[in-house]
Amino acid sequence: MPALGHALLDALRAHGAQEIFGIPGDFVLPFFKAIEESGTLPFYTLSHEPAVGFAADAAARFHGGLSAAIVTWGAGAFNLVNATAGAFNLVNPVAGAYAERVPVVVVSGAPGVQERASGWRLHHMSREVETQTRIFREITCDHAVLDDPARAPADIARVLRSAREYSLPVYLELPRDLVGTDVAAVPVLPPSPVLPAALAEAAAEILGRLRSAQAPCIMVDVEVRRYGVEARVAELADRLGIPVVTTFMGRGLLSGHAVRGTYLGAAGRADITELVEGSDALLLLGVILSDTNFAVSARKIDLRRAMLAIDREVQVGHHSYPNVPLDALMDALLAQAGPRNPAPRPPAPTEAYPGSLPTDDAPIAPSDIAAAVNDLFDRVGPLPIAADMGDCLFT
Repeated sequence: MPALGHALLDALRAHGAQEIFGIPGDFVLPFFKAIEESGTLPFYTLSHEPAVGFAADAAARFHGGLSAAIVTWGAGAFNLVNATAGAFNLVNPVAGAYAERVPVVVVSGAPGVQERASGWRLHHMSREVETQTRIFREITCDHAVLDDPARAPADIARVLRSAREYSLPVYLELPRDLVGTDVAAVPVLPPSPVLPAALAEAAAEILGRLRSAQAPCIMVDVEVRRYGVEARVAELADRLGIPVVTTFMGRGLLSGHAVRGTYLGAAGRADITELVEGSDALLLLGVILSDTNFAVSARKIDLRRAMLAIDREVQVGHHSYPNVPLDALMDALLAQAGPRNPAPRPPAPTEAYPGSLPTDDAPIAPSDIAAAVNDLFDRVGPLPIAADMGDCLFT
């Protein structure tokens, strides 16, 4: 039987994590020792908890899977006070990961089971021993305190499945005196069941609306990337001859497909705005209904005529289909869509991007920076780029 710390590491790898980011601290040192001795996953230490969280967030986005942030227990006063450092310093990056649907696994070392029952106020403790768990409950989709070796493997399996299925952060708290305790291996749970009849009915209703519409449109956002269905969305659009646009947060999706542009409402191109706001069958795939995506709408999109698939739920008008994951929905749509439309609608011009950067003595403008980056991509292909979030989106 593996020790609890090693079982957790094996489970992270089995669920798709490719690396661990962390920062040492007293309550997490036994788990750090297990990480170093096992060599289960590459391990990168940083010097500040927010950096750990943002690194795990970036890795999860890049790989399209789980990534782990390992920290000690205690209060960093939400990164406003430097008195103590601990898991609270992760609140900002983990909340951001929740808002943008990134499956970061937070593992916090914690006081031992005996320490919790001692009656003493523990160092790094804010209000109560359970305060940290309560706070992370607000910014994660599942959580567990691994204080029972008999129950821990099942708890870990459930929480890691939730991270993958909902593409959201999760939280695990590991008491330091149980890291070496023998436990059963952590299973990889099968996907949560999907009712076939509901899945087929949701797909049929969506396709019925798209085929009967005069001006159908598909809008894509971050969940399309998180669940790896970009190619399937492009195939569906091609078969049905339906134009595709991205949200502001989803810029860059379906880069190999003829995306019409990015919907920016009153701040964007008039033809894209009319395409979206004038659609009588708007299919929103993985679209976050946030002010980032829709606050500059010239007029409110009529969601009664829209179809929304996000957060494992499909909403078609007043009909709701719970527990329908996006990847399963795309498979069902393609299964029912039939062959490519023999007479697709004529394509509209796609969004124009800056051309090659000329070599001249003119002052450098913002569009020149974008052109230079595009030139680099043309030469070497896709590659990671680190940028301020706001600058990255607006560029």
